[in-house]
Amino acid sequence: MFATLSDRLADTFKNLRGKGRLSEADIDATAREIRIALLEADVALPVVREFVAAIKERAAGEEVSGALNPAQQIIKIVNEELVAILGGETRRLRYAKTGPTVIMLAGLQGAGKTTLAAKLALWLKEQSKTPLLVACDLQRPNAVQQLQVNGERVGVPVFAPEAGNGVGDPVAVARASVEEAKRKLYDVVIVDTAGRLGVDAELMQQAADIRDAISPDEVLFVVDAMIGQDAVTTAQAFLDGVGYDGVVLTKLDGDARGGAALSIASVTGKPVMFASNGEKLTDFDLFHPDRMASRILDMGDMMTLIEQAEKTFDAEQAMKAAEKLSGRGGEFTLDDFLQQMQQVRKLGSMSKIMGMLPGMGQFREQLENFDEREIDRIEAIIRSMTPAERDNPKLIDGSRRARIAKGSGRAVSDVNQLVDRFFEARKMMMQMARGGGMPGMPGMPGLGGPPRGKAKPAPKKGKGAKRSGNPAKAAQEAAAAKEKAASVNPFGNPGGEEMDYEKAAAALDLPGDFSKFLK
Repeated sequence: MFATLSDRLADTFKNLRGKGRLSEADIDATAREIRIALLEADVALPVVREFVAAIKERAAGEEVSGALNPAQQIIKIVNEELVAILGGETRRLRYAKTGPTVIMLAGLQGAGKTTLAAKLALWLKEQSKTPLLVACDLQRPNAVQQLQVNGERVGVPVFAPEAGNGVGDPVAVARASVEEAKRKLYDVVIVDTAGRLGVDAELMQQAADIRDAISPDEVLFVVDAMIGQDAVTTAQAFLDGVGYDGVVLTKLDGDARGGAALSIASVTGKPVMFASNGEKLTDFDLFHPDRMASRILDMGDMMTLIEQAEKTFDAEQAMKAAEKLSGRGGEFTLDDFLQQMQQVRKLGSMSKIMGMLPGMGQFREQLENFDEREIDRIEAIIRSMTPAERDNPKLIDGSRRARIAKGSGRAVSDVNQLVDRFFEARKMMMQMARGGGMPGMPGMPGLGGPPRGKAKPAPKKGKGAKRSGNPAKAAQEAAAAKEKAASVNPFGNPGGEEMDYEKAAAALDLPGDFSKFLK
């Protein structure tokens, strides 16, 4: 969503690199570029003015003029101001001290409230809560059925006494749902309300009546992040007519310019609490302003990636793979490789995962064109192998490769490429796991490698032992050196005494299976 804004800001910062000091003209030019970038991203004009003014004021101050690297300092300022307009700190749900926590969703029709209700229920379920979904959207055709289907998919019960489709009293349903939650000991109630194509008096009145009937602990305004400036207008209208505690942004994975996300918190004064960034019911999480600012500035979002990996990865499987790579648990096989690949797939699309890494903005086009089905093709090739071939890929000769290619519907060259890359990747991973570091690279912290510190200086190449200038004395020294060399055993036993090799071998304390080499 923020691709255009990220690219424009990156180009702006490039112009600052290499400058030892920023002049007033440099600051004005940078501020002008940032202003254009924000306006093109459809950010509200008052927010743009305030944002640019804050950057110019801080950039003209001592914190930049005294900095060693002004370009990096400007990026730091922009990052901090982005975090500020996105809401500052992460805002979390407030739970009721007694009784069920009631969460009411409000917003226009088409914003994705019904799907988001199921996503929120699944998220709460993962937080060890027992949510109950409530179908109070009795206007839109099949809205009740949609919520029931989504509730079944996430394993959360749905309270839907009315069929909907224009029939029923949503206020009575909402009131009854709280009593149902108390009776069946649900600790969170999520109320899905009706929307309209536009803001009108009837919509506001119904939402206000439901709010008064259930006294929700949290009212969340659900807004489509792709509708631009209209999102800010609608958010302000709902704030004035119904009131809400936080904002939920949906469709953040779209290709819109993203101005709504950067404007709502600043204009309304209400924090963005959650973000939905995909079609899957798991594509939902807390909104972290600092992480979003990092994404916009192409600094990645490693914390979110780590959190997703911790939730998704099987720790036992990962430990077994690590042991195999270090040589303690057998050999890393194609079966292990397939398991690890399936674990990565649980994180989501590869393009989304790679997009969370710092500096990947320059490869955005390649990521967008990445064929996610390539992983399916690799899996098909591996599953076309016999168990013995997966355990020992060295068995895969020409005829076997032809059979595997035919079984997986791929070309023989694809099989060759997979096997060759597997051997290369395994070699590299084993070297890293055993502490060798990356090939051709110095050891990295935690990965072993050469010990850190000053290396011992190599012995200087001399011109040999000094000889006396007196010919008689030089001849005497040469004779003594020759006699000493003759008395030294070339195998390292001084004095020329006969060595007891059996005793020396025993002193080496070699494993028993080495004994055959000593006979």
